[in-house]
Amino acid sequence: MPQLLFVDACVRGAESRSRMLAERFLSSYAAANPDAAILRRDLIRDRLEPQYPEVLACRDALAAAGKLDDPLFADAWQFARADRIVLAAPFWELSFPAILKIYLERVSMRDITFGYEESGLVGRCRAEKLLLVTTRGGDYSLPETEWMEMGARQLKALCAMFGIPKFELLCAEGLDDERVDARSRMDDALARADALGKTF
Repeated sequence: MPQLLFVDACVRGAESRSRMLAERFLSSYAAANPDAAILRRDLIRDRLEPQYPEVLACRDALAAAGKLDDPLFADAWQFARADRIVLAAPFWELSFPAILKIYLERVSMRDITFGYEESGLVGRCRAEKLLLVTTRGGDYSLPETEWMEMGARQLKALCAMFGIPKFELLCAEGLDDERVDARSRMDDALARADALGKTF
């Protein structure tokens, strides 16, 4: 049974526009793939501790002892074994909320999601695709603003590190800009979510 891992970093919860967009995508995906399992990881409910010195010391000791089956590495294994990955997070401070960064630090684990061989760095994740679902108050798809966007860019680079061949973005832009029709833009993004769910 194929597994889609959905990581929810929508810090506004039920009020989140990013979650609304993600849920529309997931509904479409589930309808198009009735045999697939959707695994949900709620980062707001299950709050991860940042990688403080004592957390890193514990991680490093376990890894040195070859104990990669310890629960500390559960997120990394789940991420590595997923067939599809969807991350939902709002666009904050030109990137995404810290809770997602903490999660990414947890899943970035040598000998689980990546490793080193004679040829150098190799990714070890099974997923063929990773999708970022996000909403932005401004429009960062324009030539004069796209250089400021750091979240999707970082995730695309991590896909290369983890061995995930394809990065995709589902985004609603400019939702807080009073000069544009935000409702129309959100409706357009929801329609794209429906379409993408059928092919992802």
